[in-house]
Amino acid sequence: MSKPSVLFICVHNAGKSQTAEALMKHLVGDEITVYSGGTGPDENLAADAVAALAEIDVAVDGQFPKPIDNEILKSVDRVVVLGDQAKVEPIEGMKAEIETWLIIEPKEFGIEGAQRAAMVRDEILERVEQLAEELLG
Repeated sequence: MSKPSVLFICVHNAGKSQTAEALMKHLVGDEITVYSGGTGPDENLAADAVAALAEIDVAVDGQFPKPIDNEILKSVDRVVVLGDQAKVEPIEGMKAEIETWLIIEPKEFGIEGAQRAAMVRDEILERVEQLAEELLG
């Protein structure tokens, strides 16, 4: 049986989708093939997201924002859009349905900076743990 695979997507591929990718890799190593991409990638990773990951000893070495790769989009077992801002349309030949994880946005409650980043990270971590269990059976 081949290794399960997942593609995490957000708009900028600088914060949420990078966080999900880093957390999944940290949790399962190479048991799951993990990718991320953005509908409109930024130039750099979001500093607050990188700092929030570092707080729990999760590294993002070598990671950088990148666009969605259509070959990866077609081939993965799961496609997860983080938040409701990135719009991703199915393409011919996709194996997976596109699922959306609505992530609570602490900014809407006046929570910003490091506290916001940690809250987003923790919510994504819970969902990534559940997804890892589903993919690994």
